[in-house]
Order: sequence, then C-alpha cells, then structure tokens
Amino acid sequence: QVQLVESGGGLVQAGGSLRLSCAASDRAFSSYDMGWFRQAPGKEREFVAAVTWGVVGITTYSDSVKGRFIISRDNAKNMVYLQMNSLKPEDTAVYYCNTRPPLRIWGQGTQVTVSL
Repeated sequence: QVQLVESGGGLVQAGGSLRLSCAASDRAFSSYDMGWFRQAPGKEREFVAAVTWGVVGITTYSDSVKGRFIISRDNAKNMVYLQMNSLKPEDTAVYYCNTRPPLRIWGQGTQVTVSL
C-alpha cells in the first residue's frame, strides 16, 4: 500500500517560514503530478500547489499562496517539498500531499499554525 508521510509543520509567527516535506513509498512516484492540499478547521480540503511529473516540473498555485509558496520535488528520493514564506494566520491548516488529482489514501498530514 502506498504511503504518504508529511512532516515539517509547526507553530510560527506571521511573516515566518516553514518547509514541509512529503515522503512517498510509491515506486511510480515520478510518473505522477504531485500536489499539496490543506484543510482548515471547519472547512473543506483545498488545493494549494502542484508540480507536474516531468523533468521540468511545471508548477501551479492557488491564488491565496501564489508568490509566497514554492513547491518542488526530488524524484530520486520520492520526495515533494513545500517552502512556505510570508506566512499568514489564514494559512493555518493541516497540510497534506497526494497525487493530483488525489489518487492515494491520505496521510496523517502535518499541522501548520500561524500566530499573529
């Protein structure tokens, strides 16, 4: 069974930065577009960022994080990263990685809390 394990979350003040990591056990990892998603309390899970499967790795972002977050991947290590800069309180959520569209069982996520 493919596992997705997110890490790197924490408590940070507004304006700060965090780097999230996602480890995938999928041998076909490099063949999938990968994405980061988040779910805030009382809200539905939403798309944050994605990177295509190819060597070039074309990236897309939601409007709410564009210009502040950077997604990247390392196919040799089966890893996806999310560099989050200029964090805002509204970025507070549990962050998940998955294929895009989501095809794998969701991992436990990693909590990101941004304080004023």
